[in-house]
Amino acid sequence: MRISCIGGGPASLYAALLFRKAHPDWDVEVTERNRPDDTFGWGVVFSEETLGHFEASDAESYAEIRRQFAYWGDIDTYVGDALVRSTGHGFCGLARKRLLQILQDRCRAVGATLRFETEITLDAVRSADLVVAADGVQSAVRTALAERVKPTIGWGATHFCWLGTTKPLTAFTFVFRENEHGYFAVHAYPFEKNLSTWIVECGHDTWVRAGLDKATEAETTAYVARLFADHLEGHKVLANKSIWRRFPMIRCEKWSDGNVVLLGDAVHTAHFSIGSGTKLAMEDSIALVKAFDGFKGGSPAKALAAYEAARRTDVEKLQRAAVVSQTWFEEVERFKGQDPATFTFNLMTRSRRITYDNLAMRDPVLVDRAARRFAEANGQSIVHGAPSPRPSLVPLTLRSLELSNRIVVSPMCQYSAKDGTPDDWHLVHLGSRAIGGAGLVFGEATGVSPSGRITLGCTGIYHDEQFVAWRRITDFVHAHAKAKIGLQIGHAGRKASCQLPWEGDGPLRDETAWETIAPSAVPYADGWHVPREMTQRDMDAVTEQFVAATGRARRAGFDALELHMAHGYLLSSFISPMSNRRTDRYGGSLENRMRFPLAVLAAARDAWPKASPLFVRISASDWMPDGSGVTEREAVEIAAMLVAGGADVIDVSSGGTTPLGKPVYGRMYQTGFADRIRNEAKVMTMAVGGIESLDHADTILAAGRADLCAIARAHLVDPYLTLHAAPKVGAPAPDWPDPYAAVRPRR
Repeated sequence: MRISCIGGGPASLYAALLFRKAHPDWDVEVTERNRPDDTFGWGVVFSEETLGHFEASDAESYAEIRRQFAYWGDIDTYVGDALVRSTGHGFCGLARKRLLQILQDRCRAVGATLRFETEITLDAVRSADLVVAADGVQSAVRTALAERVKPTIGWGATHFCWLGTTKPLTAFTFVFRENEHGYFAVHAYPFEKNLSTWIVECGHDTWVRAGLDKATEAETTAYVARLFADHLEGHKVLANKSIWRRFPMIRCEKWSDGNVVLLGDAVHTAHFSIGSGTKLAMEDSIALVKAFDGFKGGSPAKALAAYEAARRTDVEKLQRAAVVSQTWFEEVERFKGQDPATFTFNLMTRSRRITYDNLAMRDPVLVDRAARRFAEANGQSIVHGAPSPRPSLVPLTLRSLELSNRIVVSPMCQYSAKDGTPDDWHLVHLGSRAIGGAGLVFGEATGVSPSGRITLGCTGIYHDEQFVAWRRITDFVHAHAKAKIGLQIGHAGRKASCQLPWEGDGPLRDETAWETIAPSAVPYADGWHVPREMTQRDMDAVTEQFVAATGRARRAGFDALELHMAHGYLLSSFISPMSNRRTDRYGGSLENRMRFPLAVLAAARDAWPKASPLFVRISASDWMPDGSGVTEREAVEIAAMLVAGGADVIDVSSGGTTPLGKPVYGRMYQTGFADRIRNEAKVMTMAVGGIESLDHADTILAAGRADLCAIARAHLVDPYLTLHAAPKVGAPAPDWPDPYAAVRPRR
């Protein structure tokens, strides 16, 4: 084969090295427009895991890279004047320029051709058997192939400048500082003797107020030197083409076209706060060369497809984590009031890849400090020298309701009721979870009227036979469990009159179907019922149904009530512009779209005991790529309105409002919404979605992202999740039922 690599960065050089080493008879060349020692950046950071990949791929370059490394294990976080040191981490780095020299030398040693200060176009090398385009963030090849590879570029909200310093750092260092212009963050790390990377980041308004939007490189370094003079301790700030930029999040629908393949930053990027883009690029090179194992000539399409298949999932996972981390830094100002230990724990766990338990393995002191701060802030006295309680097991009082811990069993539809009446299935389902150690258990989405149910199998609370059946369940819970029990009530709106999930999950088509209602005559999806647009009389009638259901829930003995205003059901469909097209006082502006849901909340709050808490579940985002639906910023306003209207806790979910939404799933994937609402609206929130364990819950709570954690599917797998998990993490076992005393853990 004849392989032409465009770009002289680590991805291109490493690919050339590995191709030539694996196939000495192949003709491999690298073409770079700049000089061999030109590099726009400072240091490169790697992890031990990445180094293992490098050693297996080319032991010679690995040995030389390792010989050049600076090593450190701590992370220093400066929050204002406070320093919190986190230990137990493993980092190593070297100068980017030195890395390039090592790879260039190895390429020459294996016989790859290197050409520098040479301009090249895709057309000039398209005749090669394989073209490796590793020409960076501003890839000309990606631009030329845009119609084929379909790139998208999302721009970060902050501005950053990649600088260096002569200060010899001994730890990965974060500095958070506010001055008269605004809030700044520094990401800094050592990479060789007497040289460190010093990246400065700030929001747009801060950047403009500081005059950095018009600053020369010299003016930027002078400003940074003044701002961080106490940290720099007289050492110089260095520049190297250090312009202010916004970070581009690059994704491509396809990674290759014919015999051309994109590599590294040309095809994908991940924010610098999550790790090294160089690491990501060199791992691409390893996977690309491996995909050509056994290649016998001909079209490279099969090998390129194998390369993309091998890398895409891991890259997309990293990019999702990178977006979460990037967003954390973009919105860091909302955490500046946190205690330094809590702030640092929040920082360490920001991407959701590091959680309470694995951070505790690295740095038990920091985790204990964060847990202690959480407990003390919530009124818990801790004996000196005693371990801090797990945040998820710290009690919480809501109005006069005392919860023994912060784990909540989510409302989970069972679709097993007869004529809306819960039966033995619901008794066993809710009863078993109530004795499983959670602090609060919620009954499923329960219709306030027959036509308000999602399916014929959904529960209701609109007549007295249902009230009696529910009372049987609450009596069991109160008699046999420490848990409290709540009920979620709602009206399905345009998503009513549906089949059972295991029978198709679409709208009913036979004589059992019923008329649906909604704010506008817009079906949920193509082929669904067209709902009737509600009149004022309809709204008044539904409000009365919610009031009657609230009264029955109170008499049935429920300790808490939740109004369902999420997932595209009736009240949610008023809130979302995707379903509310009204032009009267109930449509248009957010204030108008909230009018009916707030009226229902006010009526339910009046009918619910003042001593008992009322939750509201919302969809904090419609997940519309173009931002046309409810956004998380709007969700902050929605939550504030609901709390002002009488809600005690906002249960923060998302999506389900339109099939056009594009949720991004993953562990704790909705927690960011709860975090934003809690810390911007200053209201109590419950996180839900992809929370699978006490470890996840403790991570969320200790970081100050929510006040409660709702767990659904994991509680279907294990009804006794909290009872089982607490002893495993060294926490005192919650109260076990007396009949199970023989197997109660003794810790």
